Amino acid sequence: MAGKVRVGVIGLVHDHVWEILEQFRGLPNAEVTSAADVNEPLLSKVREEYGVERTYRRYDDLLEKEDIEAVLVYTENSRHADVTEAAAERGIHVMVEKPMAANLEQAQRMLDAARRYGTKLMINYPTAWFPAMRHAYVLAEEGRIGRVYMVRYRAAHEGPKEIGCSPYFYEWLYNAELNGAGAFMDYCCYGANMCRWILGVPEKATAIGGTYVRDYLTVEDNAILLMGYKRAMGIAEASWSQIGEGLPPRYTLILNGSEGVIAAGKDTFKIYTADSEDWRTLEAPPLEEGKRNGPEHFVTCIVEDQPFDSLLSPLYNRDAQAILEAGLISMREDRTVHLSELGIEG
Repeated sequence: MAGKVRVGVIGLVHDHVWEILEQFRGLPNAEVTSAADVNEPLLSKVREEYGVERTYRRYDDLLEKEDIEAVLVYTENSRHADVTEAAAERGIHVMVEKPMAANLEQAQRMLDAARRYGTKLMINYPTAWFPAMRHAYVLAEEGRIGRVYMVRYRAAHEGPKEIGCSPYFYEWLYNAELNGAGAFMDYCCYGANMCRWILGVPEKATAIGGTYVRDYLTVEDNAILLMGYKRAMGIAEASWSQIGEGLPPRYTLILNGSEGVIAAGKDTFKIYTADSEDWRTLEAPPLEEGKRNGPEHFVTCIVEDQPFDSLLSPLYNRDAQAILEAGLISMREDRTVHLSELGIEG
């Protein structure tokens, strides 16, 4: 592909979009040319602070009028499917921010659209670019801690409003229809994605959650999702009410194996193996070119016509969405849900 990849942005109500736009500024082979959102203050911000001159109030106007090869979708979760289908029909590649959608039906529509029109679809997770978590996976694959039998990821903070998210963001996070749930969808999605990546599709899922602290919410502020495999288990924890740093950890991946354990954060990780009989703190190697952040990987795979890394792929994330759906059914019906009930087999 000659020249720069021309990219549009659809939706500015997800606060992660501003970091993503900063990362696009550092790419020599891509250019963000246009943006669409219903909120004029956000359009003013993208024009004034990011130099995106052509803006629209309706995303279908952007898709119709702009000559672009790709779009970034930073809308509410529930709108990912509509935008992805509209873009794919025009042969436009799509990157959406995690999770894939608000529910399994929407995620399946997205996977089907990408397959039908032969377009690329990437689901971006911030944790995909944490060097320590990437290296933890590599070491586990190499057998450094034996057979992995437990994967645990905890995501936690004081709450979207409490940590300073914009009202454009937290207002839809607090809406079960737009988000898909509350803290469960926002943060258990990370654990579901990682367990699908490391362990595969589970046989069953069980979840509990509720509004335990943030009484102004109509969605859950804490949740735990358990994923059951034949010889392993996964645990995803979510909290919008954790006070303080340290223990329990806010953003930590823990891999337990038959011969050791790895605890990985963003840049550094600890490993304990049966032969060493002691914890070692290590620094992960830097990420390889083409996989250093979401925009770089997205554009690299478009230019080189390569598949995305598996944990960012639409298939893995459709499966992760099914895990989340099973968890929501479990919370609602107070039972364990088998993934086969949703048509997903391991």
